Amino acid sequence: MGYKAIVLLADGFEETEAFAPVDVMTRAGYEVRLISISNSLTVRSSHGIEVNVYSLLCDGVGDYDLLFLPGGMPGSTNLNESQSVKNEILKAHSEGKWLAAICAAPMVYGGLGLLKGKRATCYPGFEQYLEGAQFVDEPVVVDGKIITAFGAGASLRLGIEIVAALSGRESADPIAKQMKIV
Repeated sequence: MGYKAIVLLADGFEETEAFAPVDVMTRAGYEVRLISISNSLTVRSSHGIEVNVYSLLCDGVGDYDLLFLPGGMPGSTNLNESQSVKNEILKAHSEGKWLAAICAAPMVYGGLGLLKGKRATCYPGFEQYLEGAQFVDEPVVVDGKIITAFGAGASLRLGIEIVAALSGRESADPIAKQMKIV
């Protein structure tokens, strides 16, 4: 099945955290769309790299199977301050779609109460924002349909775990082997 994923990008996103999982999902044959949460098709990363995206959140996102939030600062804060982002996340959650986030971005899910009673991880120092979650000090944590990861170093592993969750380990493991992901 050709899964569809959306990546919500805010100014200040961390490049590796956004693009390493996108690379893995693309290798798995997923259709991945980068979507700006602002009114511009150009989004600036936390290190000043400008990226052109496919569409704007305000124009709608269409159908998808997974919503992914990359971390970085102030990107995670910008995601967390956007009511449009929160509305899309709540809609996705209510429809049973997969949610993924890395670094500080899991705080958005925590603030919405989506992590209550779940195991989750995040970048050190942001644990307090995982409201009601059981913090787990592991690179990637999957609980139900929510996948969290703790930082740039876990970005490729996050991509593999997304593919494993949606397509099965038999789809994820060959990609991990090909990419030499340990």
